[in-house]
Amino acid sequence: MRSRGADVATEAVTAGYGAFHVFAALNLAVLAGWVVLALGAWRTRVLGPVRAVALGLTAALPLGVLKGTTPMSLVALAGLCVALVPSGLGLLRAAPRPGRAVALRWAGLTAVTIVSMVLIGQAG
Repeated sequence: MRSRGADVATEAVTAGYGAFHVFAALNLAVLAGWVVLALGAWRTRVLGPVRAVALGLTAALPLGVLKGTTPMSLVALAGLCVALVPSGLGLLRAAPRPGRAVALRWAGLTAVTIVSMVLIGQAG
């Protein structure tokens, strides 16, 4: 779009922004699903009340393109972290540790994947 200018790029984004998207029909289910998940986690005592409310805050995360940059998005994502990070840390502490060979293999595979993703992303 550089060759045509910012006005053409803005017009292209504006024209496609309100277009029909098949997944838009599921937006309400996705947002309600976070609340249902939080209630279920609380009722089954997987999460305490504070962490369940924090998980429910994820329902405030806006869906769609260019929506994750608002202050409310940060609140929703912070809630997700408050709800799930303690469980993840507990799992890491309780699980058996992998051997050195396995860790190095995964580190190498992760590095190759990241480099590949960067190169493919730059290629367009």
